[in-house]
Formats: sequence, C-alpha cells, structure tokens
Amino acid sequence: MTGVDSGISMAGRGCLITGGAGSIGRAAAAALLAQGAQVMLVDRDEPALAAAAAELGAGAHYVAADVSRADEAARYVAAAKTRLGSIDVVFANAGVFGVVSPVQDYPEDVFDTVMAVSVRGAFLMAKYAVPVMRDGGSIIIMSSVMGLTADPGVAAYATAKHAVVGLMRVLAKELAPRGIRVNTVHPGPVDNGLQTRIERDLDGILGGDATAFLNGVIPLGRHAHVAEIARAVLFLASEMSSFVTGTTLAVDGGMSV
Repeated sequence: MTGVDSGISMAGRGCLITGGAGSIGRAAAAALLAQGAQVMLVDRDEPALAAAAAELGAGAHYVAADVSRADEAARYVAAAKTRLGSIDVVFANAGVFGVVSPVQDYPEDVFDTVMAVSVRGAFLMAKYAVPVMRDGGSIIIMSSVMGLTADPGVAAYATAKHAVVGLMRVLAKELAPRGIRVNTVHPGPVDNGLQTRIERDLDGILGGDATAFLNGVIPLGRHAHVAEIARAVLFLASEMSSFVTGTTLAVDGGMSV
C-alpha cells in the first residue's frame, strides 16, 4: 500500500523516561533502544537505576531524582539534554498507587503523595522538557484503566490518573503547532511486581483471589505482559503514530469497554 511503512526506527532520538527503574520503564527503554534510540532513565532509587542501565546496556543512561520537585525536574531534564544531545521523546511514567480505602478514611498524606508523583511529576516533566524538546517529538504520559473508569477505594490513584488526561489534552493543543504529539497510555492489570502487591492487598477486601477476579473481568481473560505496554509506548514514540495526538490509548484487554 502506497505511503505505508511498517518499519520503526528511533535512530538518533533521545528519550527521557521517569519511573525508569520499574518494570514498565525498563521495558519501554529496552523497546526504544532496540530501535536505535538513546534513553535517560530517571527514578529516586539510584541503585535500581544503575542496575537497570547496566542490564539495558549501550545507549542507556540514568540520573536519580525526585520527580515531584521542580529543582530536580530541571536538573534531570538538563542532564538528559546534555547526555542525549536532544530530547525527542518524553515518557512520564513515574507513579505510585497509594492504598485502598473509603474516601472518609483515606489518609491525606497518601493522597498528597500519589498526586505529587503522578500529576505534579508529569506537569514538571512537561514544564522543563518542552522548551528543550525538538519539534516533531512525542510526549507520553502514563495513566491507567483507572483513568478511564473508577472503582471504590482508589480515590487518590483514580483521581491522579484522570488528572493526567486533562494535562495531556492541554499539552496536545498547546504543542500541536510544533508537531509535538501528546498522548496517554492506559494499561489494565499488568503481570509485574507492583500489581501483584496490590492484588495481594485486595485479596482480603474481595474475600478471594484478586488476580483471578480481575482476569474474570478482562475480556481477553488475562493480565498484560510488560512488553505489551512497552510496545504501545514505542508506537506512540515513533513515526508510526505521526497523526495521533490527544488520544487515550487503552492497553487493557478490553477492561474499560
């Protein structure tokens, strides 16, 4: 078909990823590196960052930072610009879950932490990265199936994941004249350590196996593999999504349908 190229190349692209020590951050970095990109991983956990960069190999760099602090956001963006040469892709992936609790009992400090990392962190990443990004790039913000729906007990997490959709839509319109595309990714349950810990906490609340329960409400009948989320990030980072902006990309096996 004329005008269709199924190849993906990220050669010469600099990619900045927060939450880089986690499984999705590492998998996204691996997918981008495999297509020729260079990546800068950002996380608070410096030993985990160093291990991730060593595992990923050539082209992977890291800087430890607290994404919720403006001074540290400015510092890690400057470090990425220096080390990568250019910033073409920004993946705001850092986030924390919080707890499961009714609103009237939800700890205020936990709510504030979830909002600070997920929402303020994404805002600060955009604030400091946008001025130095190359035109024609891509910003990807990690949301969740809970950014499309909601369930009882997850006031902080669902609120944060809905909030970043609003940020994404503002950025998509602001940055369109520069050809910078902005989208959110919305995974359902993923087979990683974070999700396993959440589900073990949910076992008692549900009175049974939370993993089996969730698989039962996902039309495709299983959790996502981390690599499947990474491929969605690669799609949005690459020219394969050259006319996609302002979109909420659900990678949830149909859970939000």
